[in-house]
Amino acid sequence: MEDILIVDGYNMINSWPELVTLRTESYAHARDKLLEILQDYQGLANVKVIIVYDAHLVKGGMQRQEKIGGVQVIFSGEGETADMIIERLADQLTSKFGVAVATSDWAEQQLVIQRGAARISARELLEKINNYRINSRKYYRENTKIGQTLDARIEAKVRDTLEKWRRKR
Repeated sequence: MEDILIVDGYNMINSWPELVTLRTESYAHARDKLLEILQDYQGLANVKVIIVYDAHLVKGGMQRQEKIGGVQVIFSGEGETADMIIERLADQLTSKFGVAVATSDWAEQQLVIQRGAARISARELLEKINNYRINSRKYYRENTKIGQTLDARIEAKVRDTLEKWRRKR
């Protein structure tokens, strides 16, 4: 399992059907939805997620980074592509962590593999996320006693202690 997942943000937005639909309304909505999905995935998969977006065509734009809900989000600066940032991150992080890069850009996949990172296509990442969601729901259903009262779910010793405290009033 990878320790760090670097995601080419616009590549996912332009590949995942749900995000393609949102993108037609607003790229901001699509970015927010991608962030929400990857925040959930980060918690389920116990992996650090970094999303990188292209902003290299924004005149005078400076690289911007922020952490939202535990996910690091990076926008490239003027003249610097998301691919350049992804490659630099892969160079910096692969010596210390297991790194995977999510992109369907074939040339970018080859470059990150050469830098020691694993590659995941947009489709593969979406399938992986969906599998984590399904498995977590299944785990929850199998390991929780839905419909039972609190009294039925606690151990007899704890229940007896609580009952003694209640009667001392």
